[in-house]
Amino acid sequence: MDEVMTAADASSRVRSEPSMIPSNLPLLTAFLSCALAQFLKLFTTWYKEKRWDSRRMLGSGGMPSSHSATVTSLAVAIGLQEGMGGPAFAVAVVLACVVMYDATGVRLHAGRQAELLNQIVCELPPEHPVSNVRPLRDSLGHTPLQVVAGAILGCVVALLMRGSS
Repeated sequence: MDEVMTAADASSRVRSEPSMIPSNLPLLTAFLSCALAQFLKLFTTWYKEKRWDSRRMLGSGGMPSSHSATVTSLAVAIGLQEGMGGPAFAVAVVLACVVMYDATGVRLHAGRQAELLNQIVCELPPEHPVSNVRPLRDSLGHTPLQVVAGAILGCVVALLMRGSS
């Protein structure tokens, strides 16, 4: 016999469909941490340099590390939601460690090399073929303090998001 779908069945099916707004708490937590860290760079730049620089909201480097905030909040949110014994938490922790190590290692040193190269190019005579090259970006990596600040921010955001849900 054919089944008949009632209006109540149809409305319950619509409610169970995924909404357009993602409800993945770890993902939302990671995005919020990243955005908050980038926003805070406006104020830390002003504190350090006594000038407002809105470009800091989109750039890499600076205090706090948005990369560290993002991966740490993701790992903590997954740990709080699914437990710390699952494979998703293990992947998130390994990802966080790699990202934070890279920020204080390779990217930090690449930024320092860019600073030196820019200084060398500035000291070249104007007739040198490289003297008009656009300067390299030197704000690539993070100091350990910037990475730790980002990680703390990520933990705090994940804990607050978990508490508000």
